Order: sequence, then structure tokens, then C-alpha cells
Amino acid sequence: MIGVDVVQMTTRKIIHIDMDAFFVSVEEHDDPSLKGHPVVVGYDGPRGVVSTANYEARKYGVHSAMAMTTAHRLCPHLVVVEGHYSRYKEVSAQIHAIFHDYTDLVEPLSLDEAYLDVTTNKKSIPLAMDIAKEIKQRIFDTTGLTASAGVSYCKFLAKVASDHRKPDGLCIVHPDRAISFIDDLKIERFWGVGEKTAERMHAIGVFNGRQLREVPLTKLTYEFGKMGRMFYDFARGIDHRPVVTEWVRKSVGCERTFAEDLSTYADMAYQLTPLATELVRRLERSQFKGRSLVLKVKYSDFRQTTHSHTGTTVIESIDEILQIARRLLSEVDLDGRSVRLLGLTVSSPFLSDSAQRELQLTFDW
Repeated sequence: MIGVDVVQMTTRKIIHIDMDAFFVSVEEHDDPSLKGHPVVVGYDGPRGVVSTANYEARKYGVHSAMAMTTAHRLCPHLVVVEGHYSRYKEVSAQIHAIFHDYTDLVEPLSLDEAYLDVTTNKKSIPLAMDIAKEIKQRIFDTTGLTASAGVSYCKFLAKVASDHRKPDGLCIVHPDRAISFIDDLKIERFWGVGEKTAERMHAIGVFNGRQLREVPLTKLTYEFGKMGRMFYDFARGIDHRPVVTEWVRKSVGCERTFAEDLSTYADMAYQLTPLATELVRRLERSQFKGRSLVLKVKYSDFRQTTHSHTGTTVIESIDEILQIARRLLSEVDLDGRSVRLLGLTVSSPFLSDSAQRELQLTFDW
């Protein structure tokens, strides 16, 4: 058994379900002629971006968030399908209904991904592995789609396990073998480690879980701030985060990729008005109130930067949003580059004192 202070943590039964290439799989199910071909869902245009790629396309190096022009270059015979998002939501609802047949402790991460706490489950099935198998089979019987599942005692390991044997995989990480599993885990597979963090990990000699566990906590917090503590715990198989069924919305935003790059501040300022108009519409629809405005700028070379303003009152009128956004725009350094995307986001939820206390209790884990 791994040595942790809270033994109760290792008695939990957490399942992470992740649908395999969900959007493309739905398209292939609805149009079987697509099967066997490299297929992506996305907009097939000069500014298009891959939303989801099937496993045939991934063999060529195509992946989500890739520019469609790059995807075509890597795979000249790529098949591009326009997304049908209402259909994806319909299938997702069927999948989530299956989850709730086993437990109400379901934390949806997206249309195709969720955590389930089945420590105590509605069917009184003793082994989480058997629940995962049953859920996978029911998803296939109901939708014709495959899912991968990870089973462990915490969210970190369940998530990693679900990626371990994709597609249509099932991986169980028992507490007794958690440390050995983590030891061989590449640092890039740790939650919270993106490209830049991975580079910093490599710079301090960390390439896998075993090496991460050898780094003192003081060193990790110096290098990565609050995230350092999380990495320290994960390397030891410690993750107390509960499965949360309800989240407080943290932001509302919108962005636009332009058909032609914007090369001047005047062009960018002109585009802020329709963005701010759409942002206000979304704020009203979601009834979200926040104190921060973030301006996102993505350059033609796909590098991006953000600039933000945080005040003491709610940011909600289009005039106020435009005033702040234009000020943030003046801080952007074009340095001879053009801009392909602009985005505006309101964040920092404005909550009452009682709501703030409730939120603090929810996330202090």
C-alpha cells in the first residue's frame, strides 16, 4: 500500500470515462462510408482548425487544434467533415444518462468525458472494474461507439489510466501498484504539464514520475509555484480532489478567427465592437457576472498573448467592455506581426460573501 496520511483516500473507487475520438466516431457511425479513412471534424478552409481526428488520421501526425492547412499537408487524402454539434449533444446525453444509472456523483468535463465516483453505487457492484466494463458495453450497445475507461482511487490516476490503452481500453491502477505505475509515467502525461511546463521539467532533470518524486517540495514550489505542491503529491499517488457534480462558472468568453490577418491596431480596434457585442449577449444568457476582462491575441505564427484588467465592480456593459478592451489593445506589441484571432473573456466571478465561503469549502482540497 502506498504511504499516505489519509488511508481513506485509497478506498475510493473513481472511474474516468473518455469517448474515443468522439466527434469523428459519431460521424462514422452516422455515415459508415467514412470508416477506414483518415477523417477529421472541423472547418475545411484557410483558417480552419481540426476539432477531432480519428486514429487513422493521427497516424499521419494530425491532431486536434492543428491548423487545417497543416493537416492537409501531413495527410493529402484527409477527409474533412463539418461538425454537427447538436447531434454530438444528443449522443452525449445518452451516455451521461448511462452514468447516472450507476451513481449521481458524476463530474462532466465535456460532452465526451466524465469522472464517476462509484465507491457507493446504485447497483451495489463491489468492483469498480466491473462497473467500468458494464458502462463501456452499455455505451456501445446504445450508441455504437467505444469508450476508454480508467479505474483507480483518485482522479489523477483514473484520468491517466483512461488514456493508457486507447482506443476501447480499460486500465486499472490499484493502490498497491500506483507508485510503480507513476514511476514509468512520462512527465508529459501528468495533469497540468503542457509543453512549456514539460520543458521546464526537463531543464531540472525530470522526465518521468520517479524523477519527479526525487525533487524536493521546496524546489518544485520555487519552479512552479502552487502547482509545485500538486506535482509533489501526484508523484506520490496523492490526490484528494472529490468528484464534483456542480461547478461554479468561472468565465464567459468569445473569440473570432479572421479570414485575413489583421495588420494594424485600427483593424484590431474595429473588430472589438462585434466581439464585445457577442460577449454581452453571452453574459446575459448565462447570467454571469465577473470583475476581470481578458483580451486574447493570437498572431499569424500561432503564438498568442493575453492582457487582462481586474476591477472591483462587475464588468457587463458594452461601453465598459470596449473601453477596457481598447486600453488592453494598446498594450499589445505587434512587433511587425499580423493577428489571426482576437478573443474577449469576462472572468473572476462576482459572488456574495456566503457564495464565496461555499466556493472556498468546495475547492479547498
